[in-house]
Amino acid sequence: MTDDGAYNYVAYLLADENSNSIKVAKYAGKDRDILISNKEFGYCSLLKATDQVLEKLNVENTVKSEITYKRRIDTPLWNERAMREIVINSMVHNDYYTNEVPPKFEIFSDRVEITSAGRLPLGMSHNDFFSGISAPRNKELMRVFRDVELVEALGSGMLRILKVYDRSNFIFLDNYIRVVIPFAWMPEDETVEKSSVKSSVKSSVKTSEEIVNLMIKNELITAEEIALSLQITKRAVEKAIKVLRDAKIIRRIGGRKQGHWEVMKLRN
Repeated sequence: MTDDGAYNYVAYLLADENSNSIKVAKYAGKDRDILISNKEFGYCSLLKATDQVLEKLNVENTVKSEITYKRRIDTPLWNERAMREIVINSMVHNDYYTNEVPPKFEIFSDRVEITSAGRLPLGMSHNDFFSGISAPRNKELMRVFRDVELVEALGSGMLRILKVYDRSNFIFLDNYIRVVIPFAWMPEDETVEKSSVKSSVKSSVKTSEEIVNLMIKNELITAEEIALSLQITKRAVEKAIKVLRDAKIIRRIGGRKQGHWEVMKLRN
């Protein structure tokens, strides 16, 4: 509280309700073109928001398991302990006062980026920063986080981070500090998706060829009979026929009931 008994800005940040928006955004690729989700964890106590962000990142931290001759090796996308330190540091040391900009958490297909507002404290060098010198920007906020045992206020968190990630993972911008955490392994979602599309195209081509062959053998064959022969749905047959007709590979001679199919040309 202030000297005259009013609530100060730290009390506002720790209040059950405030206008401090803290989001975890997830993108489909390596840039910000396609946003998959944008979860809101703010508008509440900074302590609660910190817990929620940590829990969200824990859910996103997929583990790859490899079964070896002697044991199973589990490899998460990122080191959970180091990530916890980075998240809490971004919450505690963020410059909320200048522009009221909260930390930003972004998950890409190959990394996590955590951006907090503010420069290094006045007089602190990069070497001081990486050496674990503790110079909290928000001393009262640090005290509260220490009281609930989220931080130690000893600067040891940075030393734990550097055991896993080196200085190159930290980017110092004019008014922000960004930590870039690369994935320990590359998720195969994108590869699987491309493979699935490729497989789907191949399957579609094969189905079209089978339909053409059936029409060559029986020009009177119906869509229902084709579906039964190929063991696919009638809708899938009709869709394939439309593609074949648009490509001028087949055409319908006569009406629906009395007409027949004519194969105009075969695929190369």
